[in-house]
Amino acid sequence: MTVQIHESWLKPLSQEFEQPYFKELVQFVRTEYAQHTCYPKKKDIFAAFDHSPLDKTKVVIIGQDPYHGPDQANGLCFSVKDGISHPPSLRNIFKEIETDIGKPYPESGNLERWADQGVLLLNATLTVRAREAGSHQKKGWETFTDAVIKKLSDEKEDLIFLLWGGFAKKKAKLIDKKKHHILNSGHPSPLSANRGYWFGNNHFSQCNEILQNKGLKPINW
Repeated sequence: MTVQIHESWLKPLSQEFEQPYFKELVQFVRTEYAQHTCYPKKKDIFAAFDHSPLDKTKVVIIGQDPYHGPDQANGLCFSVKDGISHPPSLRNIFKEIETDIGKPYPESGNLERWADQGVLLLNATLTVRAREAGSHQKKGWETFTDAVIKKLSDEKEDLIFLLWGGFAKKKAKLIDKKKHHILNSGHPSPLSANRGYWFGNNHFSQCNEILQNKGLKPINW
């Protein structure tokens, strides 16, 4: 695995790429992809960064793991490729958008359209072995993506972080709350959503309101 990442991220993250943990991670990922079916495709591992350059990023959504089913993962958290049926969490995201801002439920679950507007859709772990959820956790990805969140917090201002569920909420400690906006809620997974922790959070309208108040273009969710 060679690190092919948008040039806007290269310099800010260059120190991470030189760390021993990252070199070990690269070797681990290279071996996994050689010996097993893994997702997303190699070219999509850093897709979140490619679609949302550092200077264009204004919203950050944090997921945990890529989808581990065939043809689902495309390198963006919660997103699936065009033509792939929507996983339960994504369905609940679209339902909340429908209720919150009145946008009809979309046909495609491909969230590249969000990412291209400056929404960084960042999974904490960027790769996974097929049909084995969490199989690439604790191999170094979390160290890297924590560094990304910290770098965003340090170098940018007025970012909006959408932290959904207990795992994402723990990332708040990496974010300077005086400079940025944090919106918390339960996770969109059925387990959390059906208990009343997701629906009605109005994160999509709140996010756009913050952007508009800062004179920035709202996201076309």
